[in-house]
Amino acid sequence: MPSHILPVTNPNLHSSQQHSYLRIDPTTMLLKQDDPITSTRLVSSPFEDETIISVRPLLSRTPSFADESIGQRQSLAREVDHAAPETFLLTRLSLKLLRYMGVGYRWIMRFLALGCYSLMLFPGFIQVGYYYFFSGRVLRSIVYGDQPRNRLDLYLPKNKDGPKPVVAFVTGGAWIIGYKAWGSLLGQQLSERDIMVACIDYRNYPQGTMSDMVEDASEGISFVCNKIAEYGGDPNRVYLMGQSAGGHIAACALVEQAIKEAGEGGSTTWSVLQIKTYFGLSGGYNLFNLVDYFHSRGLYRSIFLSIMEGEESLRRFSPEVIVQDPNLKNAVSLLPPIVLFHGTADYSIPADSSKSFAETLQSVGVRAESILYEGKTHTDLFLQDPMRGGNDRMFEDLVSIIHSDDREAQARDEVAPPRRRLVPECMLQVAHRVSPF
Repeated sequence: MPSHILPVTNPNLHSSQQHSYLRIDPTTMLLKQDDPITSTRLVSSPFEDETIISVRPLLSRTPSFADESIGQRQSLAREVDHAAPETFLLTRLSLKLLRYMGVGYRWIMRFLALGCYSLMLFPGFIQVGYYYFFSGRVLRSIVYGDQPRNRLDLYLPKNKDGPKPVVAFVTGGAWIIGYKAWGSLLGQQLSERDIMVACIDYRNYPQGTMSDMVEDASEGISFVCNKIAEYGGDPNRVYLMGQSAGGHIAACALVEQAIKEAGEGGSTTWSVLQIKTYFGLSGGYNLFNLVDYFHSRGLYRSIFLSIMEGEESLRRFSPEVIVQDPNLKNAVSLLPPIVLFHGTADYSIPADSSKSFAETLQSVGVRAESILYEGKTHTDLFLQDPMRGGNDRMFEDLVSIIHSDDREAQARDEVAPPRRRLVPECMLQVAHRVSPF
């Protein structure tokens, strides 16, 4: 159908400018014009062809309270637009977990338990999610590398008087559903104690295998070591921490970096000497001892070996085994102090995993200790206890080590208000009982 062009006459314009035109784009229903002082209108048109019309506004635009209100609504819309794809990604990752684990009776029952568990903690998830998406102290998705998922979230302390200690945190997720937002509760609560937290995202299986995850984690740690001063962090007080699968990945990255620095590997962009302490939370460090255990728990042997790049790679990704190699004494001597936290009621990864790794490290001359928490499950230390509010031992142990050389920070910790409760106690007790972890 031919285009329709409607002339509009304005007697105030010069004769050469008297006619202007308005074009209607039916596909987008957007009025387009070339006159810079004309305004845009949104209209509906049944025509398939483009038509142009120009309309001069009756009143000039000036700032108003309505404009400010519109700006606020637009800002909220942008945040919602950002939250939508994040929510979609988390849902997709959860479905992937079921797909790659195999949806049999065992996993159906655990999925139902997971649903009940999540429902009990839902009040806490809502509050943490709101903070994550809408707090101005959370810098989301900072790019640290060229690979997919090479992003990190940065949690900034409210107090900005001087450089802050930094925790580079690698989240867990069974090597399949790891995601940087999993560390939002820890990031929020540590930032309230004047500690900056960088939650590092990485490629998961099947997007990547174990070597890809270690590579991503190492590059994220490099970014923290080399760039954190630009955000107010102290590059001389960097701590590395990982939880569950993230603890394993971070430990592998640390040991691999030490081997490189000892002259056994390739080039480096950061140094293990920059890491003041490594914290492992509910991690596994000897894969030979865990393959059959994971299989009995539903992470089937074939899938686990695919993640770890085959049975021949189990040694390469078992830090406890690597540090016992007498040919790597120089590399092992470079490792920082290591503190391993674990709950004795952890059924996802037994507490003996941390206890054995600490004893092995001590036997080869590394400063290491395991701190076990009686009756705590895999998620108690990371979710239920922080959502309970008040003070819990693991959090206080972590903060006390980070602030061990800062008397002013120690004094502030002594008078710090207890953490706010996020979930009623009765719901936390139910979550503890039905937890599939």
